[in-house]
Amino acid sequence: MSRFPHTPDGRYFVSKGRLWRTTNPNLPEDERKALVKDLMDARRDVHRFRDDAETLADARRRVHAAKVALGERGPVWWTDGKEDVLQKAPKNTYYAKWWAGLSEEEREAGTK
Repeated sequence: MSRFPHTPDGRYFVSKGRLWRTTNPNLPEDERKALVKDLMDARRDVHRFRDDAETLADARRRVHAAKVALGERGPVWWTDGKEDVLQKAPKNTYYAKWWAGLSEEEREAGTK
């Protein structure tokens, strides 16, 4: 079992009680790996340069750019017109029935 519950369509996982977009599964593996490396480097810089406003702002821009390129932010990566429910509680979305059908243990994993 994954650390967090994933929606049946694979578009989201649930963490801290909210839906978060997964990485676009259509990205070529080498591109995905390069973007994840960029994201992790930028996240490290966010922590490393928290006392340098200009460098911190640049690191945060790089985090955002990597997440957009991965499909986790910005335009959705699916093409069927389904509404983006990013950061919403699953019980308040079209995933409510799926969420209610999970075991207590699975739902609990999604609240951490």
